[in-house]
Amino acid sequence: MSDERPLRVDLHNHTYYSPDSILSPESLVREARRRGIDWAAVTDHNTIEGALAVRELGVVRVIVGEEVRSRDGELLGLFLTREVPPDLPAAETTELIKVQGGLVGVPHPFDHLRSALRYDVMVQLIQKIDFIEALNARIVFPSHNRRALALARKHGLAVSAGSDAHSPWEVGRAYVEMHAFAGPTDFLEALRRGRLAGSLSSPLVHMISRYAVLRRWLGWSPP
Repeated sequence: MSDERPLRVDLHNHTYYSPDSILSPESLVREARRRGIDWAAVTDHNTIEGALAVRELGVVRVIVGEEVRSRDGELLGLFLTREVPPDLPAAETTELIKVQGGLVGVPHPFDHLRSALRYDVMVQLIQKIDFIEALNARIVFPSHNRRALALARKHGLAVSAGSDAHSPWEVGRAYVEMHAFAGPTDFLEALRRGRLAGSLSSPLVHMISRYAVLRRWLGWSPP
């Protein structure tokens, strides 16, 4: 194994192209650099617009992703080249990620305070899932992360970690220490050998999302 320093890869972030986030692309880049994040997956709700905006800045290496709302709960798509539309059955969402060479992940499983993928659907699709998010920094109940880790181990799946940042104060809170990768296949192999690191954010960060939704309702929109 290489003696090079492992990369810090934060695999779940939302810019203000998600309606519940106040995090600008510029702030995401600034905070990622300040906190030693080498790669950031930008996974806005039902759009890749934020990921493309961060990539355009050319400062932090970016995995273009999307947190897609399916009829059965949310799925993560990584290494995307085009948006996946929301509100389709989870099986169809998974296929639309796969057909473009992307990887399918399950964000914050078991978190019933958010739109977690239905457990029965997750089991049905388990052979098409590439990784499970086992450390989500926005989880309110730590047991949900532990259950996610146990599920991944049971099915031999890779595990991921992400800040699920919706504000500058959350970027880099959780990440995977892993070795370099050149594409989805290399990434998944490196993820399997990676180490989850970081800690949970304060539950109060969810108030930031409430504020973000309110300002959208009052007419604010990304520039």
